Amino acid sequence: MVRGVLLTANLPQLQNLIKRDPAAYKEEFLQQWNHYSSIRQIFLISPTEHAQQFRELVTFISQVAPCYPKETAEFPSQLSTLLLENYGTLSADSRKSIVQNLVMLRNKNVISSIELLKTLFPILPRTTSSTLRSSIRKTILSDIRTANTHSINHKLNRAMQAMLFGMVERGMDGEVVGDKGKLRASAGQSASQVNNGDDAMWAIVLTKELWRKGVWNDVKPVSIVALGCFHPVLKVQSAAIHFFLGSDEEKQDSDDEEDEEVNVGGLHHRRDINKKTRSGDKKLQKQLTKAKKKKHGVKDHVNPNFPALQLLNDPQTFAEKLYDLLNRYEKPHKLCVLGFYTYIVKYLTHHQLRVPAILVSLAQSVHDLTPPDALVPVIQKLAHEFVHPGVSSEVIAAGINAIREVCRRQPWAMEEDMLGDLVEYRKSRDKAVTAAARGLLQLYREVNPGMLKRRERGKDASMGIASGSQPLPFGYSADAAVDIEGLSLLEDHFQQLRKEDGEDVDPEAEEDWGNWDVESDDSDSSSESDGWIDVEDDGKDLEVSDSEDEDDADKKDAPEEEAPRISTLATTKILTPADFSLLNDLRIKAATQAVENGGGSKAKRKLADLEAKQKSMHGQEEDTFISEMDILGPRKKAKADYAERMESIAKGREGREKFGSHRGKKNKETPSSSTNREKARNKPIMMILSSGAVRGKKKASLREKQQKLRAHIDKSKKSKH
Repeated sequence: MVRGVLLTANLPQLQNLIKRDPAAYKEEFLQQWNHYSSIRQIFLISPTEHAQQFRELVTFISQVAPCYPKETAEFPSQLSTLLLENYGTLSADSRKSIVQNLVMLRNKNVISSIELLKTLFPILPRTTSSTLRSSIRKTILSDIRTANTHSINHKLNRAMQAMLFGMVERGMDGEVVGDKGKLRASAGQSASQVNNGDDAMWAIVLTKELWRKGVWNDVKPVSIVALGCFHPVLKVQSAAIHFFLGSDEEKQDSDDEEDEEVNVGGLHHRRDINKKTRSGDKKLQKQLTKAKKKKHGVKDHVNPNFPALQLLNDPQTFAEKLYDLLNRYEKPHKLCVLGFYTYIVKYLTHHQLRVPAILVSLAQSVHDLTPPDALVPVIQKLAHEFVHPGVSSEVIAAGINAIREVCRRQPWAMEEDMLGDLVEYRKSRDKAVTAAARGLLQLYREVNPGMLKRRERGKDASMGIASGSQPLPFGYSADAAVDIEGLSLLEDHFQQLRKEDGEDVDPEAEEDWGNWDVESDDSDSSSESDGWIDVEDDGKDLEVSDSEDEDDADKKDAPEEEAPRISTLATTKILTPADFSLLNDLRIKAATQAVENGGGSKAKRKLADLEAKQKSMHGQEEDTFISEMDILGPRKKAKADYAERMESIAKGREGREKFGSHRGKKNKETPSSSTNREKARNKPIMMILSSGAVRGKKKASLREKQQKLRAHIDKSKKSKH
């Protein structure tokens, strides 16, 4: 009894004794196991209570688990469940202890690599401790590398690759908000459940590291990284694309021993104080040679990752998606990738495969800051390849629609002579071509009617040109930028919030500029009233009329226009994306009030522009992106194929009785078909004339006719009785 009490209080001693003789100390182990079970129940309810004692018991059981495999069969699953389900409530020491003990159980072959990695992968993006995160990462990489040292462990690789693929795919349908690439929570998902791409980021990092170490070199890791190239989170896209470009930044974070710098001075010092041996001399010389090569060797140039590019699955679709990703980024962010337009010119032919998608990509990549000089060759190529009498009307309509979408975003890319030729297609007999040409004509009536002929401008455009309103050339602005438009609304909003919170607002600071203007006006008036200035009249009489006095009186009576207010908020505060979003809302609110107060058409146009800008900021694709149907335009109804015809037939039979005759079995009480006699009555006469029965009647003898007549008479008599 005394021995049991002493051993219970000293777990390291009991651990040592159990390892020497497990059978002799089984009773003491079971006592500690029951103690662990009770402490675990308390720990699940209150993680802070008995935490130190719980960690000691977990470490003890992990050390002696190989001695009692039957009793501790559920112990690893209990630790995994506790770590995954209660990770947020556990303390940092408890998390670290549980992870270390799970790794110990793997080293003792109590659990398999798959069981360990299925626990470590989900907690890697969730941990905030840099030491624990680094430890988990090294454990994952070393375990997978060790399992594939002698031969490829296909079972482990398939399980881990499927898990990594799921981590990347989990956030593919997410919606990104803001400028930091964070995902928005979906309808059935709370904000705490959104990982903002951390799972996908760690999956890409681990896959790239295993590829670089040569552990994984097949198609599946390349497919995982290729999927990450189209992830909605920007940092995941960047990490995945850099993998194929060959410019990895994660190489510096690698735990390879060969990346560690060699301390030459330390090597010579250890050699001087240690015993001199031949083997020591060889090791020293080898390390010195390695350090010399690393110091004076030529660094490798950054080259694309050609082995990974060769293993891409469906590279054509991958390249098309990358180009689609590029042109979708160009317009919202106002990017100018001029090499894209020179590259895409060679694919602008009407016989090119999937040419509508190429035209959509071209149109989406253009914005108002794209230089017109880069787009003029593209417009000319479209006109020469798509718009001429040698192609069908569908091709002409697609070409004009593509030109219209490009010119809608950059009107100065069109030449005046070419515009006149394209507008003439509005007289075509084909409906799609006519609609496309009229759309182009209407576009330039709005944006630049001066490029059209006088008879094609329309009434409103002609009146605008007569009044002198002309669009500014590319690169010109009507007003100099002196302030952020509408920033005074945001400043007033912040002042109102400070007043509501009870903070004091200095009224003198607000009136500084106003007082300055008043003083300047006073000084001007005083300088003017200092004295009269004599002006020589050259001997001529001066005529003074009352008209100027009347004009001055009218000017005094007329209300003076207020000068635009310049806000100083941008000089005292760094504006965040949230501030710009609030500014846009305030501008929309002010524009709405102006429209309600009778601001006229100018206020309505301003409100429409602000609402369109807000929709584009929120990423509504129906307003930001165009589809292939916008390029193809209205088309004639194509002939239905076999599948469409059968679908239409099946749809017409819904809710209707089965097709067939309503006579015979359907109109009788007992279902049955019609008799052969009834069927014979409806036979065509030409079939009856050639039948054997009719021919037999013609060739029958007198005796046969008498017999048939007698049989008929007898049968009739019998039927009456």
